[in-house]
Amino acid sequence: MKVILLENLKRIGSIGEIIDVKRGFARNFLIANKKALYASKENIKEVEKIKNQLSKKDNEKKLEAKKMSEKLNKKEFVVKKLSTENKELYGSVKPTEISKIIKEKEKLDITPSMIQPIKEIRSIGKFRVKISLHSEIDAEIHIVVESAETIQ
Repeated sequence: MKVILLENLKRIGSIGEIIDVKRGFARNFLIANKKALYASKENIKEVEKIKNQLSKKDNEKKLEAKKMSEKLNKKEFVVKKLSTENKELYGSVKPTEISKIIKEKEKLDITPSMIQPIKEIRSIGKFRVKISLHSEIDAEIHIVVESAETIQ
């Protein structure tokens, strides 16, 4: 199915580009989230007209993402979790937990879907976590997992 992109999307394409994707991906994700339109003749003309506005909007999002990246880059966040004697956690540190910590400490609205741990956090130690703020801008933070004495 051919669609026209309304946003720059990582690994997919840029604004105004006409791409061919699977029907389900187009309907359930791209069109449902207003990231694309069906590639009809009318829509193609419409997107050509509003391409400048869309790229301005994308540049604003990019600037905002850059500011967030400067605030977050290389910061450390501490998580206390229950662990076994051999330093393994009961469970793991999930992106939802990381996003709550960032919201509390930095007052930044980071959704769990933006957070990509380099590897699953299942033990005590220091871990790198990548945060995708924009299709072109990423930030990297460190999560320090410490042992908690009691259940929180």
